[in-house]
Amino acid sequence: MVMAGVLAGCGSGGGGSDGGTLTAYVYGDDEAKIQQAAVDSFNKTSEVKVKLVPVPGADYVNKLRSAMGSPNAPDIFYNWGAGSIKPYVDSKGLVDLTSTIKNDAALKDGFIPSIVTAGSLDGKIYGVPMRGMQPVMLFYNKTLFAEHHIEPPKSWEDLQQAIKTFKAAGITPFALGGAEKWPELMWMEYLLDRIGGPEVFKRIQDGDTDGWGDPAVLKTARTVKELVDQGAFGKNFNSVDYGNGGAPTLLNKGKAAMHLMGSWEYSTQLGKAPEFAKKDLGWTTFPAVAGGVGDPANIVGNPTNYWSVNARTEHKDAAIEFLKTMASETYAQSLVDNGAVPTTSNAASMLKGSPNPQFATDQYEMVQKAPSFTLSWDQALESRYATPLLTEITKLFAGKTTPEQFVEAMKAAK
Repeated sequence: MVMAGVLAGCGSGGGGSDGGTLTAYVYGDDEAKIQQAAVDSFNKTSEVKVKLVPVPGADYVNKLRSAMGSPNAPDIFYNWGAGSIKPYVDSKGLVDLTSTIKNDAALKDGFIPSIVTAGSLDGKIYGVPMRGMQPVMLFYNKTLFAEHHIEPPKSWEDLQQAIKTFKAAGITPFALGGAEKWPELMWMEYLLDRIGGPEVFKRIQDGDTDGWGDPAVLKTARTVKELVDQGAFGKNFNSVDYGNGGAPTLLNKGKAAMHLMGSWEYSTQLGKAPEFAKKDLGWTTFPAVAGGVGDPANIVGNPTNYWSVNARTEHKDAAIEFLKTMASETYAQSLVDNGAVPTTSNAASMLKGSPNPQFATDQYEMVQKAPSFTLSWDQALESRYATPLLTEITKLFAGKTTPEQFVEAMKAAK
């Protein structure tokens, strides 16, 4: 991501109502309705109005990158912290929120400190949490499991048996939105963690590309190939999407038995198939892998998402006022009502009011008890590494490259 000369000006301009307008980019999924409600509430009392722009998930990163290099850059934008914002930080394109948060009670005391830290870079805070915790979980169709008299897999042997059972019944074992690349990444993340432990990726994240040569990476890639060859994901997963509901629909219609996905899958199912979400959607952790050294309580995913503020905004104070509303009880409650687990400091006391208190509590405890929480690779790494990573993973899943070629390609990424 080349950032030279970016941020020539923001979209706030002088348009909109009397006080001006803040443009806010958000990932355009089912949960964007929560952010729209927050915007509507804020706009009732603020002279500077916020205009929310939902961007389709598959296009989000590229559209943000293009917009940030144009005169119509957003004033506020959704991100994943870490590597996802590093180019903008390096170009001095973001507002440093460190002192603002430390000196404002609503922001300082409003969030779990470790979550705020997770969105930081080099000890400075550039983002305010704005969605729920997002561990990747193994979701499953409870009715299918009951009909075939099997339990959710806790070990690799269990998983192999589930694959055989569902294949024999003409059911795809795992839904996979391979058309969008990033759902495949989750398999690589968990397999590497379970096989080699979180230290293997930590070495890579810290800048040592030779870390891709660790034996655990090759074993991970070989395990992926074995799953594909077994038909674990069906025959057409490369044409199945997630953002438009393809993979979630396979699960809720009983055409697939399981789905490895971020915890937002619950919100997605609640929006698309509410009865299924309430009665038939089950969840568990990713199983242990035989011979692996990773703790099966480890998780991968995104601690949360963040709002960051463009340094060129004409309405910095108003932008920060909007960010403060993310710490409000009203906003946290709206996340809970939609099935998410907020990162606010008072979240635990609110979970009993969730559409599914058990799911919310299980998710919260999963995060609390995890010895390690590895950030999604495509967000933990800079785009110059993340982009080829997604390309190589797609080739691996599609059978267009071997596990050995995957390893060599990633070692060569610069």
